[in-house]
Amino acid sequence: MNTTESIKYGITLLTDNDIYLFKQGTHVRLYDKLGAHMLTIEDKSGVLFAVWAPNARYVSVIGDFNSWAADTHPLRIREDGSGIWEGFIPGLGQNITYKYRVVSRHHNYQADKGDPFAFCWEAPPKTASKVWELDYHWNDSAWMKRRSRENSLNAPLSIYEMHLGSWRRMQEKADRLPTYRELAEWLPDYISNMAFTHVEFLPITEHPFYGSWGYQTTGYFAPTARYGSPQDFMYLVDCLHQRGVGVILDWVPSHFPDDVHGLRYFDGTHLFEHADPRQGYHPDWHSYIFNYGRHEVRSFLMSSALFWLDKYHVDSLRVDAVASMLYLDYGRQEGEWIPNKHGGNENLDAIGFLRSLNEAVYRDYPDVQTIAEESTAWPAVSRPTYLGGLGFGMKWNMGWMHDTLKYFSIEPVFRKHHHDQLTFSLCYAFHENFLLPFSHDEVVHGKGSLIGKMPGDDWQKFANLRVLFGYMYGHPGKKLLFMGCEFAQWREWHHDHSLEWHLLQQAPHRGIHDWLRDLNHFYRSEPALYEQDFESEGFEWVDSHNWEESTLSFVRKAKRNNDIILVVCNFTPVPRINYHVGVPRGGWWCEALNSDAIIYGGSGYGNFGGVEAAPVNLHGRSHSLALNLPPLAVLLFKSEA
Repeated sequence: MNTTESIKYGITLLTDNDIYLFKQGTHVRLYDKLGAHMLTIEDKSGVLFAVWAPNARYVSVIGDFNSWAADTHPLRIREDGSGIWEGFIPGLGQNITYKYRVVSRHHNYQADKGDPFAFCWEAPPKTASKVWELDYHWNDSAWMKRRSRENSLNAPLSIYEMHLGSWRRMQEKADRLPTYRELAEWLPDYISNMAFTHVEFLPITEHPFYGSWGYQTTGYFAPTARYGSPQDFMYLVDCLHQRGVGVILDWVPSHFPDDVHGLRYFDGTHLFEHADPRQGYHPDWHSYIFNYGRHEVRSFLMSSALFWLDKYHVDSLRVDAVASMLYLDYGRQEGEWIPNKHGGNENLDAIGFLRSLNEAVYRDYPDVQTIAEESTAWPAVSRPTYLGGLGFGMKWNMGWMHDTLKYFSIEPVFRKHHHDQLTFSLCYAFHENFLLPFSHDEVVHGKGSLIGKMPGDDWQKFANLRVLFGYMYGHPGKKLLFMGCEFAQWREWHHDHSLEWHLLQQAPHRGIHDWLRDLNHFYRSEPALYEQDFESEGFEWVDSHNWEESTLSFVRKAKRNNDIILVVCNFTPVPRINYHVGVPRGGWWCEALNSDAIIYGGSGYGNFGGVEAAPVNLHGRSHSLALNLPPLAVLLFKSEA
């Protein structure tokens, strides 16, 4: 097959309506039309190629099938002004390796580009695309039927965030990466046994630089080949669903790398990115910013988002670095950015794109969620677009995370001077649908591990970590914890090293592990802890003013008035004997969880299973409890009235 006659033209998957939607920026399923698709035409099987390169004067398909020759299989540009090049090559099939030779009409530029819509790529450091079909028989129908309930905003969400390649390395062959199918053997059982509701993967989209953790993406429609094939990743998602575990993907529409085979300068022009570096280049990340005002780019990105929900049954998308998209001056000094048409720093194109994205996702998949990593006070991130919001389902509460970790890093004797760092979060807790994150970003780049941030001797460090987690699970908002934190890994995370699983052989680390497991089980079993996470009616302070003793007490309430959980925290190593707390009703209050229990590595100090409420007015309530507060501990009580 070395002649141009082997290519058939006029064969297309694109309709006039597809072209119209593409140009309007509203096509959300371009993956069915562009890229490489296996077809049978006139009893001849082959592959139809279609790529957008409006400023090219010549595009051809090169690959192992034609010895990478650029003159044997040229594509032909459509005559409708779409800038799409097409051609059907008979005789090609699954696993064919290819690129596009793109010769520009400008600057004598030419480059060999991977397919922006490729479903599969070569394993890095190789950079070619592969022809691939996404056929797979799913076995997760039971999960998909109940997914709406599992993903609901008034459901328990406890998310285990992880990086696939460093969760568990394979030791028998020079510390090799695990495969998707090996992970499918271990991960669903682990997540299920730990009672997390969802797992969130750092970006698995194909990326050339492993040290970017997936955040420098080139393949927006392909899971990285480092761990296996697309079907292997489907199998992992399928197995997780069968164990009742939801899957969240970290998705990155905020920037892309400058690798020659990627999207940068795709057809000899700034096609996907802004031409002006003040708008098209990230100085912090040395990567390119999408041109959200170009309709075809919006269609590309929205199609990528819908692709993972459609083809891979993904349950939620966590959208990375939303703040960098919203602000034109993000990471820039005075004079390094261009104001919008109103003179402000808001990126109006990005705002429009995010709203359109969320509208498309919730229109087609109302049983999933989109989650924004947005680190500023931008209003209404998780409010509907028809109310002027961005339309996300949830937003990471970065303010809570920073304040909480800062407070816990302080020696307990000084914490009374920083009490407001814990109470301030409730001033804005219900302005958004917040998710409370202790993510990978807090345990890298010299920040140390989570337990490494805790002050005191080893016993106090572990006790501090237990009360931190207990406070987190009592606080309004969904939960997210990065891998390794659940057993107090000492070493900060590194993508080239496995987690320190051997630490589970040591009692203090096993105690943290068991504490998280039991917290998850209790959290999922008590609607008071999750049902009204985003409504002020679900939370009530009991005593937020005892800064002198560094204690906090509050109540969480379900929609049923008689379903109440009391949370009492002691943030000092000083036990509090006969400590009185007001409660809204009499009867028996069961001590459901105590982070100081011996089984978790604590001292065993507590209340012998519960306390009877006395008819003594306190904290504006008709009854009160006389408690023994353990040192550096959190207690969770359930009213049995």
